[in-house]
Amino acid sequence: MSMLRYDYSKTGITQNELGFIVPELEDARAETLDDIELRESPCLPDSRKPCDSAFIDMPKRLLEAYRKEGEASELGQILATAKMLREETDRVVLLGIGGSYMGAKALFSALCSPFHNELSREERKGTPRVYFEGENLDGGVAAELLAIIENSREDWCCVPISKSGGTTETAVATRIFLNAARQRYGDSSEKLRKFFVPVTGKTGSKLRKLGEAVGVQTMFEVPDGVGGRFSVLSAVGLLPAAIMGVDIVRLLEGAAAMTTLFQNADVFENPILCYVGVNHLLETRREMDVRVLSTWGKRLEYCGLWLDQLEAESLGKDFAGALPLTCVNTRDLHSRGQQHQQGKTDKTITNLFELPTALENPLSVRSSDRDEDELNIYSGKSYPELLDAARRGTNQAYSEVLRPTADMSLEKICAYSLGEFFQLMMLATAVEGRLIGINPYGQPGVEAYKKNMKRILKQ
Repeated sequence: MSMLRYDYSKTGITQNELGFIVPELEDARAETLDDIELRESPCLPDSRKPCDSAFIDMPKRLLEAYRKEGEASELGQILATAKMLREETDRVVLLGIGGSYMGAKALFSALCSPFHNELSREERKGTPRVYFEGENLDGGVAAELLAIIENSREDWCCVPISKSGGTTETAVATRIFLNAARQRYGDSSEKLRKFFVPVTGKTGSKLRKLGEAVGVQTMFEVPDGVGGRFSVLSAVGLLPAAIMGVDIVRLLEGAAAMTTLFQNADVFENPILCYVGVNHLLETRREMDVRVLSTWGKRLEYCGLWLDQLEAESLGKDFAGALPLTCVNTRDLHSRGQQHQQGKTDKTITNLFELPTALENPLSVRSSDRDEDELNIYSGKSYPELLDAARRGTNQAYSEVLRPTADMSLEKICAYSLGEFFQLMMLATAVEGRLIGINPYGQPGVEAYKKNMKRILKQ
């Protein structure tokens, strides 16, 4: 049973209005599912290239292979490698940019302690400290992390993630941290070959060539037909997640269940098609082309940032595509709440939150004898209750001035519900692209910056 619910009753879009575009939504779903077969066809038309649709049935395929082949399957090998790295190293440096790191960062932020690296190994349940680099060109930050790694007495591992191996930010960081690993372990040592674990493309990858030159024991593939921002449920996200101790089998089970729902449910029972339809109608009929994902609580912030990239790169083409933004509440109510409530009427807000009953033994407000801060009126109220009241109060305020809000609630923040969330949003993005006549795959604008950057550096 799904742990995710989508409620659009306060968006101003009625079921009757959504019903007007049911045929278009069903056609877009069919076209999205057809992409699974078409991507292997030699007759794939140019308008459908690239066709990186392999993410759709990938969770199911990985799970089926694991159940049949066990440790010999790709998922079994990911689990075994992650177990070895957890047991033999105390720090992991994850190198990647864009889709090569954002999914893993979202899982880390949602499912691990926000103070993970400050905890003892026992408190971390035997998992290593986790660091993310290679997603920027801030040399000061990279240098400080390098110093931590070089001064550490414990063994550490490096997981560079890049399909092509040619993205400058990640490639530069990989060279720097590989050199540090060579100095620590020796250029031809077994530890270097074990603790340097690339995740990269099958053919033509510079990172693959580097891994082969090092003689690494293990190297995982970014599957053909899976673009970077659609890769969180491949080895790109699964290996880092497993190293962190995330139950990646449950993650894939949640995603596979969402795909089954997408394939079989009618529009009004289908959260993917409802999400696409509601946002499309708000954009085309209400001129609301700014989409705010309001995450309630800090843990889901990077889920929003992951979604920003997914929607912006997939749909922001050919002078189309809404602007996706992430807010973290209640923090951002004190910086953006005014604008959302009384600014331009170009925004639709989707609240992403965990149900308030999910947290065990939450902090509560205690009564004070003197009550100088006048908080005794909240005595006994827990943090989840306070956050829930803030969300409901905000939604009411927006409703009173006709600002549309939708709710996407998670019964609990866990691997299964996040698997549902990731797959829902990737499917929705692919469907919306087909609905508005834009290929959701490929990123021509990003390639232009890379080309210009390399030309400038060669001068």
